[in-house]
Amino acid sequence: MIQLTPQMRVLVAIEAVDFRKGIDGLASVVRVALQDDPFSGAVFVFRNRRATALKVLVYDGQGYWLCQKRLSRGRFRHWPRAGQPARPVLAHELAVLLAGGDLEAAPGQPLWRPVAPATRRPDQLAVASSAGAASVAR
Repeated sequence: MIQLTPQMRVLVAIEAVDFRKGIDGLASVVRVALQDDPFSGAVFVFRNRRATALKVLVYDGQGYWLCQKRLSRGRFRHWPRAGQPARPVLAHELAVLLAGGDLEAAPGQPLWRPVAPATRRPDQLAVASSAGAASVAR
């Protein structure tokens, strides 16, 4: 089973690929067209020309996983567009894409945001210090 985590690097191929290709053919597409390393552990996502199916290729350190999803009806209408051969997406964006959703319409929380330090009022500090002193006295 493939576990998608927020730390995983996910690349979505913009151009459609020939779905007669298997693992070796898609790994070749990763090397040549996407100019990336298929052994990197990144998740590579491809779609067919009719936009009715997706393939996901990932190397887990022991071997390749190749997964395919074919829609029983409809198409993947919201496919990323970019000037590059592949677009990096986040793991939660991949989940939206696999469900046939629109990446632009389903924004998530930022991956990192500064956390403000906890501030205590002076009266809270006095209460906390007296409670600690009372527990030590027991």
